[in-house]
Amino acid sequence: MAETKIEWTDATWNPVTGCGKISPGCKHCYAEKMAKRLKAMGQANYANGFALTLQPHMLEHPLGWKKPKMIFVNSMSDLFHKDVPLDYIKRVFNVMNQAHWHTFQVLTKRADRLAEVAHELNWTPNIWAGVSVEDRKYGLIRIDLLRIVPAAIRMLSCEPLLEDLGEVDLTGIGWVIAGGESGPGARPMHPDWARSLRDQCQ
Repeated sequence: MAETKIEWTDATWNPVTGCGKISPGCKHCYAEKMAKRLKAMGQANYANGFALTLQPHMLEHPLGWKKPKMIFVNSMSDLFHKDVPLDYIKRVFNVMNQAHWHTFQVLTKRADRLAEVAHELNWTPNIWAGVSVEDRKYGLIRIDLLRIVPAAIRMLSCEPLLEDLGEVDLTGIGWVIAGGESGPGARPMHPDWARSLRDQCQ
């Protein structure tokens, strides 16, 4: 487990590392930069840099954390990447099912695969499902696919928010996070885009 400064969670857990870019929100990926830095520092889990890598030795870590936590799953990857085998996803879910005292936040940009396999997974009430929504073109279809998922809480991460999303159908959505991009070359977010989301949530 890694403690984190992310405002909406307590800790991160990475049974998979590495990923690939699939939409505009990926352009300045913090995880890619961090993976390269961790590889340079000799961190064993990042020996492959940002290439997708299963980390089975990390699977059971949450079972050893006795204090209940909100845990962001795969902050350094995407559990529903096409190269993560369904059997491995089920192993990750099995750990989350057992660690019922924690709340797990599973966030993906690959909502199509999430929707495709969701009904083969055991969504105990402590597992939340979320999708990234950075713009209208990629984000709004992800929200529609998320609604198919039988999770107790469905969440949207509108980070980095790259444009005004307009009117968003929030049916079945329990949580919305919104924020701008940070770091070198960050694309600007207009405060009104976030205000619109806030007003629609209210």
